[in-house]
Amino acid sequence: MKFSDTQLDHYRSLLHEEEEKIHEELLKLKQQSSDFGNDVDGFEEESDESEEIGNILSVKETLEERMRKIDKALEKIKQKKYGVCESCGKDIEEKLLAIDPESEFCKECKLKGEL
Repeated sequence: MKFSDTQLDHYRSLLHEEEEKIHEELLKLKQQSSDFGNDVDGFEEESDESEEIGNILSVKETLEERMRKIDKALEKIKQKKYGVCESCGKDIEEKLLAIDPESEFCKECKLKGEL
């Protein structure tokens, strides 16, 4: 399926909205992790802070991966190749793209686990 310019503009807008949300979340995470180790009164508190920073880094990594996928989807829109499954080459369902606009795979391939 080839998307119209209007449809591509819609998906581009969705992707930019997601990009902005992720950027805001990354800024919050950076602020949360900036005071790591500053006011530690004991081993238990240090252990809790270490666990918290580990959680923050995990979330940060997940958000950065989504940002890479969004950038890739935006590039596909520029090239007019958006909405094609990277595994099987079939069209990605519009329902799926509405929920997950940076999706690289169609529903069938996601269910098969061919990610």
